[in-house]
Amino acid sequence: MDLSDKFVQFAQSGNQQRLSAQDGRLLQGWIMEVTEDSLLISTGAGEKGSDVWLKLADINLSSLAYWDSKTQQWLAFSI
Repeated sequence: MDLSDKFVQFAQSGNQQRLSAQDGRLLQGWIMEVTEDSLLISTGAGEKGSDVWLKLADINLSSLAYWDSKTQQWLAFSI
């Protein structure tokens, strides 16, 4: 299984996803698309939201978390 497949699993986990980029940005929202080397995360809500493309290599893998609606908390996701 390659890295993009693991990010697809991450995108399907929980109600929202949270991650940090290597440049320090913390992004929270919904992963809309995963390609071989990048992903699209939609952050914010409605008209104030924004879509951000990130290279998979630019994501801090130890920062991945998803919102678990059953436990009402952020849970770590390991790649």
